[in-house]
Amino acid sequence: MTPTPESVLTQLRKGTVDYCVLACLRTGPAYGLEIADRLGEGKVLFASGGTLYPLLSRLRQQGWVTTSLEPSPVGPPRRYYHLTDEGENALQVFTRTWTLFAEDVTTMIKETP
Repeated sequence: MTPTPESVLTQLRKGTVDYCVLACLRTGPAYGLEIADRLGEGKVLFASGGTLYPLLSRLRQQGWVTTSLEPSPVGPPRRYYHLTDEGENALQVFTRTWTLFAEDVTTMIKETP
C-alpha cells in the first residue's frame, strides 16, 4: 500500500513537533494560541490545535517547560509556557542531531534513483 502524504507527515511530526514547540519558546514565554500560530506559519508542520495541549502537558511533565497564569487584556487569565534549562538542553541536542539526520536524508533521496 502506498503511503499518503498525510500519513508520511503524521510520522514526521511525531518526532519533531515537540522540539519545534521548544524552539518557539526559546525567544520567550508564550501562551497556547501564540504557539499554535507560530507552528502554523509553516506549510506542513502543524496539523491541529487539538494536539497542542496534550503535547504541552507532556513537555511540562518532562520538565522541559514550566507554566504561569498571567492576566489577559481580554477574557480569563492565560497560561504561559516557559522553556526550562532542561528544555533548552533537549532542544540543543535535537538541533545537533536533526542537522546531521536531515543532511543524510536529503543526500539519500537525491542520490537514490
